[in-house]
Amino acid sequence: MNDPQVPDPPDQQPAARQRLLEPSGVDEGPASDEPPRHRWGFGAFLLVEAVFLLASVFVVIPFRPPGANGALSPIGIVVALVVPTVLAAVVALVITRVRGDGPIRDLRIRFSWPDIRLGLALGVIGLVPTLITARLWAWWVGDDNANSAVGSLLDGVRLPPALAALVFLHIWLIAPICEEIVYRGLLWGAMERLRWSRWSAFVLSTAIFTVGHLEPSRTPLLLVVAVPIGLARLLTGRLPASVIAHQVNNFLPALGVLLMVSGVMPA
Repeated sequence: MNDPQVPDPPDQQPAARQRLLEPSGVDEGPASDEPPRHRWGFGAFLLVEAVFLLASVFVVIPFRPPGANGALSPIGIVVALVVPTVLAAVVALVITRVRGDGPIRDLRIRFSWPDIRLGLALGVIGLVPTLITARLWAWWVGDDNANSAVGSLLDGVRLPPALAALVFLHIWLIAPICEEIVYRGLLWGAMERLRWSRWSAFVLSTAIFTVGHLEPSRTPLLLVVAVPIGLARLLTGRLPASVIAHQVNNFLPALGVLLMVSGVMPA
């Protein structure tokens, strides 16, 4: 009789099979229900907003040529667009490190494919009401009054290709990351610390996100934009889904700005 075959010990199994047996290390489940342990709250959010406003005022001073009647150089325009937003997000991340457990835990920055798929879906779905509302709003107030703050800043400006590409990437990818860290990361976390419900956090963060852009004439449009982004954060309990939804929403405006500052499309 043949001796029964004895399986190889685990350390001698084929490498491919070993990899299949190893955990992926990716958290596919729902967000943790553990109460937040961070020691920052609404004061941290207000500090970050103050940093953004102060940076918006002072960071452009070196880029105003003498006698230019307040006009900024091309580099100054890009600095005014990029630096305040990025600086605010960096301060928010530092706060989570100093007064909490760091951004990964405090801001719920955990990636999973279901979250990414949901963020993409809500971002695409949100484009429909956004585009419809944008056209209706432009018809109601006129194209000149419907322009965004970024559009007004870049109106009539022609940028070198490198700066134009940087502006495109900032509007499409970087700004959504920074804004989500501040509004649906730091602000949302402040409400979690006070044991507010998820729906309360969704409503307040959506409202503050809308008015926080300081564009009163576009408030209804910004509200329509904010709802699907906030829903991504609400439904997953994590930040990456809202970042993805925000980036999907910003792609078309970013592309329009790129074509405008490159001279391909009239302002």
